[in-house]
Amino acid sequence: MYNGRVQVGGPADVHELPRLIVSKLAVGPYDNNAYLLRCRNSGTQLLIDAAAEPVRLLDLVAEGGLGMVVTTHRHRDHWQALAEIVAATGARTAAHVDDAPDIPVPTDDLVHDGDIIAVGDCRLEAIHLVGHTPGSIALLYDDPEGMPHLFTGDCLFPGGVGKTGTPEEFLSLYTGVMTRLFERLPDETWVYPGHGDDTTMGAERPHLAAWLERGW
Repeated sequence: MYNGRVQVGGPADVHELPRLIVSKLAVGPYDNNAYLLRCRNSGTQLLIDAAAEPVRLLDLVAEGGLGMVVTTHRHRDHWQALAEIVAATGARTAAHVDDAPDIPVPTDDLVHDGDIIAVGDCRLEAIHLVGHTPGSIALLYDDPEGMPHLFTGDCLFPGGVGKTGTPEEFLSLYTGVMTRLFERLPDETWVYPGHGDDTTMGAERPHLAAWLERGW
């Protein structure tokens, strides 16, 4: 059974949803999570964050090829394998318009808030969250046969929001996470962060008030 706990050098953990298969792999010196999404009906595949260790990431890709790599934000630890993955697969690249100029691999598809990214018959909604970087995005898969699933990059982790550089950036990220995620999504929403174990919105709600008190 899927639990979302993975270790660098270890196997992927696979979350089997009715229409989408999510494979989570931990890679690289910063213990990044990379997620391969595969549409059951079409076989179309999408990778979230080509963070490191391109050989291990390519091993996740099943027959049929990789259609796209989405980079959640511009920080280097989330795109170190991007060039190698694109060269090996010909996949298109996508990132938010505000972070794309700082990712040293050309971005084919510039993402804006609310854009829909297709994974075969499945749909991911881009949610723009300012603070960790100017162009960070979360990706929401609202499973029509189950709970929502949210890929948060470095904007939300077990225990609170991601790191920021200034109090103003912290407040911006905190406000965005509260209004754009917690006020919208139900407690059962499954959260896949950019590092570490998975969580749920319900598990994180009690942490957010304490996080604000602690400050950035």
